[in-house]
Amino acid sequence: MKHLFLIRHAKSSWDNDNLSDKDRPLNPRGEQQLAPLGKALLRYGAMAGEIHVSPALRAQQTLKGILHPSMGEAQIYTNPELYTFDYRRLLQWLQNCDDQAQTLAIVGHNPALLELAATLVPHAPFELPTASFIHIRLPIKHWRKLGKREGRLETFLTPVDFSYEAFKRKNQKRHKNAGKATVKDTPSVLLGQAEFLNQLHRGVMLGLDDEFLHQYRIALRRSRAVAESLAEVTGNKSLKSHISHLKRHAQATSNLRDLHVFRQDLPQLCSDQPELLRALEQWVCARVGKEQKKLAKRLGSKRYRQSLHSWEDELQSRQFRKLIDKLSTRDVQKSVEHRLRMFNRKTAELLHDAPDEDIHNLRKLLKRIRYLMELDIDSWKSALKTLRQRQDLYGRFQDLHVQIELVKRFASNHPEDPNGALQALLDYLAVEKDDTRRLILSIGGLKAG
Repeated sequence: MKHLFLIRHAKSSWDNDNLSDKDRPLNPRGEQQLAPLGKALLRYGAMAGEIHVSPALRAQQTLKGILHPSMGEAQIYTNPELYTFDYRRLLQWLQNCDDQAQTLAIVGHNPALLELAATLVPHAPFELPTASFIHIRLPIKHWRKLGKREGRLETFLTPVDFSYEAFKRKNQKRHKNAGKATVKDTPSVLLGQAEFLNQLHRGVMLGLDDEFLHQYRIALRRSRAVAESLAEVTGNKSLKSHISHLKRHAQATSNLRDLHVFRQDLPQLCSDQPELLRALEQWVCARVGKEQKKLAKRLGSKRYRQSLHSWEDELQSRQFRKLIDKLSTRDVQKSVEHRLRMFNRKTAELLHDAPDEDIHNLRKLLKRIRYLMELDIDSWKSALKTLRQRQDLYGRFQDLHVQIELVKRFASNHPEDPNGALQALLDYLAVEKDDTRRLILSIGGLKAG
């Protein structure tokens, strides 16, 4: 069995007409594509065997940007034959490869790579954008036996699958229009969120960029906050089951998101303790892998898909349109004011020794207030600025709470702490958390305007 990875170089520059095609470098977007591409290739095993690269500058720069520090020079080869746009030359080159290579990756050019894939597998992709790759499994022992339609397409990934920045760029129109809707546009806003959830689905399932999950959680919570407010304002009970489903979907992502945040903070938290950093990163990555598989299984289930389809049907129903027709800007304002009063009352009741859960609940209430305000953003511009700052503070407290619990869990499985680094980390997090708590208690409630 052989494994072939066809990797197209990252996006190149056409700015200098005096350069030959072979000497064209990557442009800034191409440079940005390299780190996410390298991470995806490493995850899928593309760097496990020989890597052969075209001598063209854009291919060489792509290779340099995707290589993991642990990789040696011995498995990397530059081949003049790979600077070609003719798939037949690539096929002939592959048929002459050394049979000791079980996994082989080519960093090259279109249309040769795409047409080669179409020759080797029955259902090849129709396109291969820059910084994309194809993984083909070949049921052969000898490269010379490589023939037509004998391979199996294992993986096909493009930048929008493994890079949220690339995904956002492709969906830029949606981001430009975000936040401009009025109350009467609520159905289209919620349908837009439902569509966004579907678009994010693949990125969340793959788990190659943490930001996909972060945005997915925001879309779920925003949808739930609006639905809860509609139910509250109109007294309608038909939204109850949908609200419950949205809540459960969001809760199912919480553990993984907490691990993502902890993993991002670890280099700074353990900057002077490299051994502890490595141990914690290894432990966190193992837990991330388990949580990611659990979430992917959930998102791939029939029950999950049905709940989202049912929510979309509700949003497009005549009954829902009638609800919105009865809704006014004043109704949303009343709901915001009601939640603000609730937030201020709970804040006033907060004691210095209040359980962490009380502050956590205030953080969740802040999010719901924010999503409601964003339904009528022009009326709440100044309030939103203050609210976002407060939300960051409460979020910081929750992150510290979670990180202390995670470090304690790690410590229970790793009781040895010869230089006291683990206890020092726990002490530092506890001090930071206490300082954040005092700041939260000192600032009081929020004003409506």
